Amino acid sequence: MRSDLIFGALTHVKNRYKLCQLASKATRKLHKPNTRVQDTANEVFDRFKDTVPMDTAAESSLEALSGSERRAA
Repeated sequence: MRSDLIFGALTHVKNRYKLCQLASKATRKLHKPNTRVQDTANEVFDRFKDTVPMDTAAESSLEALSGSERRAA
């Protein structure tokens, strides 16, 4: 069921709004013609469940970069 996939994806993405945003963008990118959008969305949630879609190291480096730019200005 899709709810199981969503709860599995929430283990990696804590914010439900962010999960919805990421899932809709990924569904649009991965959708193939002549297939159901529901199947593509299920595949996206399954991928989110298995992998970490948001790399925390990349986020922390972006925050450090933006912080250093503020001090320099």
